[in-house]
Amino acid sequence: MKKIILFALILISLASVAQDESSSPLTFSGYVETYYVYDFNQPESNVRPSFIYSYNRHNEVNLNLGFVKASYNTDQVRANLALMTGTYANANLAAEPGVLKNVLEANAGVKLSRNKNLWVDAGIFASHIGFESAIGKDCWNLTRSMLADNTPYYEAGAKVSYTTDDGRWFVSALVLNGWQRIHRVDGNSLPSFGTQVTFKPNSAVTLNSSSLIGTDKPDSARQMRYFHNFYGIFQLSQKLGITIGFDYGVEEKSPETSSTNPWYSPVMIVRYNVTGKLAVAARAEYYQDKAGVIISTSTPSGFKTTGISLNLDYAISPNVLWRAEIRNLHSEDKVFIKDSHTTSGNTFIATALSVSF
Repeated sequence: MKKIILFALILISLASVAQDESSSPLTFSGYVETYYVYDFNQPESNVRPSFIYSYNRHNEVNLNLGFVKASYNTDQVRANLALMTGTYANANLAAEPGVLKNVLEANAGVKLSRNKNLWVDAGIFASHIGFESAIGKDCWNLTRSMLADNTPYYEAGAKVSYTTDDGRWFVSALVLNGWQRIHRVDGNSLPSFGTQVTFKPNSAVTLNSSSLIGTDKPDSARQMRYFHNFYGIFQLSQKLGITIGFDYGVEEKSPETSSTNPWYSPVMIVRYNVTGKLAVAARAEYYQDKAGVIISTSTPSGFKTTGISLNLDYAISPNVLWRAEIRNLHSEDKVFIKDSHTTSGNTFIATALSVSF
């Protein structure tokens, strides 16, 4: 850990030097996002529900994500290295060994064609699934949707990608170590496979289809998982935007059968820019996982939960963003804990301050 901190300090010190070398292929950047969440269910452990992996600490000021990043880009070669800390890293990379818990990105790529935008990259990447990332400022809401929190934020492996000359189409094929895995599950010899297709017919519309096929179990208990994510982002005007997303996945019930357990999640976000600095967003979402493939509850109906949230953003400066959100989750079964008893509802308020450099 001391080596990671030392390397991060070196990156930060080099950043000031790189600013004077705008033509250099080597660039440095960083991000810090602090937050405070008050959960009205008041969890005794101060840990929020287990299916929430970002902003998951109750009633304390904390760091969700902080990282420093070095990027190297030329016409034929590219590479990224980003080291991180925060409650996001603690929750999402809990299964990773050693210093891998502190790696946000570590990848390198080579261009395969002199005239076409065809690349092969390998290493640790941000996930190819979904429209929400670990970096809060890039998302329309302060907190992540249930859909995003329960699909991979990151992945490790290799990918081949191609972008058309006009930038309208992006296609990619991936070989991965698993479902949000850097270190493959012990006893699992089967890689996972993914695809991504993005279509941007114009600057106001983005359509994306992503898939992942594989298993998150050892060979002796192999249960294949088949997953697909679709989303569309529509900028209806300079002020108004809408994002819709839908996840659908199935996993084999057992190694002895091909019958499957499904889960799915739709989400819609509407965002309105009131002024150049002020924006509001509303999100409606639903998550159903009756068999507990992704979110296990041990209740009769499983996890069937609706969420509604309202978000306020204020850009203090181009690189400083203050946010506030109120969010309510309501489940068909009593899957939340309040005062040592189970309850069907969870309401919380959150605020966050992020600085990018």
